Amino acid sequence: MAGNSQRRGRRLTPKAGAPKGSGGKNKDSLAGRGRTLPADERPWHKGYSGTEKLPQRTAWKQDKERRAAAEEGRAPKIGQPGSKDTTWGKGGGRGVPAGRGAAGRGGKPVGRSGPRVAPGRKSNPSKDTPELLVGRNPVLEALRAQVPATALYTAQGIDMDDRVNEIIRTAADRGIANLEISRAELDRMTGGVLHQGVGLQVPPFAYELFEDLVAASLEQQAPLLVALDGVTDPRNLGAVIRSAAAFGAQGVFVPERRAAGITATAWRTSAGAAARVPVAQVTNLTRSLKACRDAGFMVVGLDADGDTDLYDLEAAVGPLVVVVGSEGRGLSRLVGETCDLTVSIPMISEVESLNASVAAAVTLAEVARRRSVEL
Repeated sequence: MAGNSQRRGRRLTPKAGAPKGSGGKNKDSLAGRGRTLPADERPWHKGYSGTEKLPQRTAWKQDKERRAAAEEGRAPKIGQPGSKDTTWGKGGGRGVPAGRGAAGRGGKPVGRSGPRVAPGRKSNPSKDTPELLVGRNPVLEALRAQVPATALYTAQGIDMDDRVNEIIRTAADRGIANLEISRAELDRMTGGVLHQGVGLQVPPFAYELFEDLVAASLEQQAPLLVALDGVTDPRNLGAVIRSAAAFGAQGVFVPERRAAGITATAWRTSAGAAARVPVAQVTNLTRSLKACRDAGFMVVGLDADGDTDLYDLEAAVGPLVVVVGSEGRGLSRLVGETCDLTVSIPMISEVESLNASVAAAVTLAEVARRRSVEL
């Protein structure tokens, strides 16, 4: 426009454009990173509530917050590990449709495994994570058995029966902090599990040495052990431990990998029996069963197609190891070959098989009946 070239403050150089060479690189560096995770999905945040085990740093942050809350008389502002699924699914992640995750060659989505972590973070979960034991019977049994505990949580307005009174009194005698919190807060901490108004924070379960478990069993008049082959449901593990305590077994041993361990869920299902029955973890179940055979035990595996009927099990009166298979596939091949014999439970033809914990309970009850008659 005429006259504009003579105005004051006119631009004498070309207008600067976007810097070359940086924008594209920065954009590519963000590809596949996904959304920013909320606090309850970040393993390094004190509010983490994921299903993966806590890193040591996160556990320290949560313990620090618990201590501060106990001193100030308030509920701790922390997450509840295990209450929110934070593992990746196929095709990029849980809740993420296939094709929206990171893409590999040819534009095909690449499946991920392991915990979901915030961009730029690496997961280093800790195995030494405290557990929250809930339920009046499990909490009371744990306190009676002198199980180490760091805090007791009770819901406000809880119905004070004899068990609750003993729980509070025993915790006070042992110097365990009693934190009274709202029922909604306790629901959040337990992930909606039935807690009956009480929760006990316990350190990781102390497993027995396998060699000590075998030696202690052989000192009894009627040695009896239970082995679990690939049972992955902690509720089944807890139920088996409860049956083992009820029918006189001296211990239970499980594999370290691809099997359930003693968690708060197993504690609750066992109704406190995990405080009385020693549990061992073994590196190789087949090798451990062979060690039991060398020590004088008869190893018996439960199998729907077993060679021997349970009611004809004459070996029940001697040193015995009862092996229970996994929920789906039963006994693995190597474990089945290691057993001295396989036993089937008589059932009507319409029923294919029993739940792992139910099968263990039926077998242990029959062993206890035979021993009561023979011994």
